[in-house]
Amino acid sequence: MAKWFSWTAVIAWMALIFYLSHQPATVSSELSSEVTEVIIEIIETVAPNTQFEFGNLNHLVRKNAHFFAYLVLGLLTINALRRSGSTGYRSIGVALVICILYAITDEVHQLFIPGRSGEVRDVLIDTAGASVGIGLYWLFSRLRQKVA
Repeated sequence: MAKWFSWTAVIAWMALIFYLSHQPATVSSELSSEVTEVIIEIIETVAPNTQFEFGNLNHLVRKNAHFFAYLVLGLLTINALRRSGSTGYRSIGVALVICILYAITDEVHQLFIPGRSGEVRDVLIDTAGASVGIGLYWLFSRLRQKVA
């Protein structure tokens, strides 16, 4: 049951990434602008004298969205592989390959969406996020083994 749930979570997360990538540029930009505005409101509340440019912050929000979406995908994928019986460095490599291939297909998919483009830089950001997620999973697994 845990194996089935783990793979369902991977597929559901991939579907969410696909859904967000399938939005035309205007819709995607509007969503990231709304997130950026919320962040600005929070920053202005905490540090009212802070000055920054909206465009730079919005770009940072968009790139961090890539990183964190794939960090979660990396965590979910390595977890599903481990629950399926894959162990050791092989599971780490397979999880990373799955995430990289999905990142590549996601960027190719965006080539067919109005106003969107496929970026090698985004694949690299996605790969970095997946690597961190897989690394965190491995680290916490090791720590848990030492405690047990």
